[in-house]
Amino acid sequence: MTADAVAFESHRAHLLGVGYRMTGSLADAEDAVQEAWLRFAAQPPDAIDEPRAWLTTVVGRLCLDRLRSAAVRRERYVGPWLPEPIVTTPGADDPLAVVVRDEGVRMAAMVVLERLSPPQRVAFVLHDALDLPFGRIAEVLDCSEATARQHASRARRIVAEADAPPRAADAEQQAVLAAFADALARADTDRLVALLHPDVVMLTDSGGNAPAARRPIVGPADVARLLLGLLRKYGDGLAAGWSPVLVNGEPGVRTEAVGKAPASVAVLSITDGRIRSVFQVVNPDKL
Repeated sequence: MTADAVAFESHRAHLLGVGYRMTGSLADAEDAVQEAWLRFAAQPPDAIDEPRAWLTTVVGRLCLDRLRSAAVRRERYVGPWLPEPIVTTPGADDPLAVVVRDEGVRMAAMVVLERLSPPQRVAFVLHDALDLPFGRIAEVLDCSEATARQHASRARRIVAEADAPPRAADAEQQAVLAAFADALARADTDRLVALLHPDVVMLTDSGGNAPAARRPIVGPADVARLLLGLLRKYGDGLAAGWSPVLVNGEPGVRTEAVGKAPASVAVLSITDGRIRSVFQVVNPDKL
């Protein structure tokens, strides 16, 4: 491996995290990182003083282009759109395992970023998450430094108003997930409703490629009704394919396609010992 390749590999996990937080797509993030490598390798020796900052800037520009084209595609998207889930296993030691250690890639935090315009999202990630100076961010956005500051300020305000719940402690997450699985297995409506936060929201991303609710489901009674309805519809097939995994660094569930039950990945957001959000991806293109 060349010296350039060694240097680049030391930044790969960081760059994947940058790309994923900007686009919500692991495939787009990987494409941007690969393109950044090609540009990095084409530079003359010693032409780059700060490789990490240079590469971050390149990935930022590439992701901005992808965000703008994605905004058009999402206008035609069927049902809720969720970021592509990153599924890992405990103890994994690879670039993706490093990426999901970041608090900012939790599914709840990633969903909030979808409220931002492409320039706001890039400015927010590069400055608030990565502490890149506004001069460099202005270069990425092809705007003045003052405008870059405005994008970041507006994004910060939107994120603060969204009030995404912080990551719950691992023990609390595991306990709630176990209780949730038990209530579903028993079809215990009362127990299931008690585990759901009064403001609970369930989002299911199918892209029209699998059966799913095409709008957010809000409130404990409606969410419980939908979950138990799915259990009745798919029966043993749903339970047979159930396995615990980490989804964007938090405890979640993966179900394999068994019988009529579609493959899916789901993760719960926990607040005060109850489920605040259920994020489920059944779109096979994202799995």
